Amino acid sequence: MAASSGSEKHSVSMSSSLSEEVRERVGARGFSAYVAKAVARQLQRDALDETIERMEAKHGPADEDQIAAIMGRLAE
Repeated sequence: MAASSGSEKHSVSMSSSLSEEVRERVGARGFSAYVAKAVARQLQRDALDETIERMEAKHGPADEDQIAAIMGRLAE
């Protein structure tokens, strides 16, 4: 993901309760940075989902038993 060389101002609508939760967490001055980080994280997740979809189209779905075994080893 390329870093931006500048900033753009956007108008975004969200529920007042969600806005308040963000303000409680980061304060009014940190709101934009928090939202920008959340959008960047979502873009990363979208890209990962697309990669998984391509891999499953090519190789078939992941074996859930193998995934569970790997996760078990990682938890040790």
